[in-house]
Amino acid sequence: MARIYSDENFPLPAVQELRRLGHDVLTTAESGSAGRKIPDLEVLEFAIREQRLLISLNRKHFINLHQKDSNHFGIIVCTFDPDFVALAKRIDNAIQATLETKGSLIRVNRPNP
Repeated sequence: MARIYSDENFPLPAVQELRRLGHDVLTTAESGSAGRKIPDLEVLEFAIREQRLLISLNRKHFINLHQKDSNHFGIIVCTFDPDFVALAKRIDNAIQATLETKGSLIRVNRPNP
């Protein structure tokens, strides 16, 4: 399964479900960076050093960072979904469907009602 770094705004219940699905997820709080308002570029650089996919709800900023430089271990940007189990399952499916996550931008959107 995937090694993932979740940024500060990613919901913990979705992290917990990703772990239940077998992913190795490190949170911003667990890395000692919570509440420090670290710039997105530094968050991505940490994920790169740790060789982890980065996951975020902060779509615009991380899409821009990917477009500037795709030399990373993958970025997953998601739309918010209060059904955290369903969100985690969509993320899991997207990771499994991606042949090579390194350098990839993976978009996970909430389904339309």
